Amino acid sequence: MNLTPNTQKHLYGMTNEFNSFVSLFKKKNFPNKILLSGQKGIGKCTLALHLINYILSINEEFPYDLDNFKINDQNRSYKLVLNKSHPNFTSIDIMPEKKSIDISQIRNLILNLNKSSFNSKPTFILIDNVEFLNLNSANSLLKILEEPKNNVNFILINNNKKILPTIKSRCLEFKISMSNKAALTVIDKLLDANLFEYINNELLDYYFTPGKIYKLVKFSEEFEINLKETTLHEFISLIIQESYYKKDNFIRYLIFDLIEHYLVDKISLENTNLFNYFFKKIENTKKFNLDEEALFIEFKTNFLNG
Repeated sequence: MNLTPNTQKHLYGMTNEFNSFVSLFKKKNFPNKILLSGQKGIGKCTLALHLINYILSINEEFPYDLDNFKINDQNRSYKLVLNKSHPNFTSIDIMPEKKSIDISQIRNLILNLNKSSFNSKPTFILIDNVEFLNLNSANSLLKILEEPKNNVNFILINNNKKILPTIKSRCLEFKISMSNKAALTVIDKLLDANLFEYINNELLDYYFTPGKIYKLVKFSEEFEINLKETTLHEFISLIIQESYYKKDNFIRYLIFDLIEHYLVDKISLENTNLFNYFFKKIENTKKFNLDEEALFIEFKTNFLNG
């Protein structure tokens, strides 16, 4: 199962937003600097890639299927994007081994943009997780955002995090959201099955997005964990005991959500003081990058060892 944004040929849950952008493009009012803001994992990157494919494939033999919100299997632009060889598309994201989007990535982008274009199609620059731009890379990007070359379009994706105000002010921001009901419907379509056949209901926090649920399923497959038979208590204990949060960045962030979910569901009414103590400690650990292992062990000792 591969549900990464660049392989998603169907667009689910974002069709209204997609139609709005298509309408702007047809009216020649399409913004050349777009900021898509919203919760991580709701499909902002998938939306951007479908929109880019629609525009780049308009005059191709197998163009984007507007009626079904689907990228054609034979679509030339889709294949080139998958192979990272499309002359009119560049994607930038934080590298797996890095903590920020490096200035070298932006410098390479600038060098490529200064080269002559091979065709008259629009050029798209997609920057995912823009909140991970460090100060140098953000300032470098700001220079090309201020005066973009003709027919060059930027789509920046922010996961409701703080970004450089000058970058935000240069873009037209579109806030994207998705209800819990819509998120569950989308993941059912992506999995081609009922989500609750895969995952114990206890593990599903109300605020989980399709992206988070997908990564949770992938994680369980990698480490051979039966999510259907595993309770919230057992899953958190396993993550801490096996130190999975040290092996997988997604799990490192997910465990905070799971602990908060556990506190709300199991502890809030039983012990208000302990509930408030751990919520504050979680907040400070994330905000000030404190020792997370100490927090997890303290939580396990207080709630999971009994």
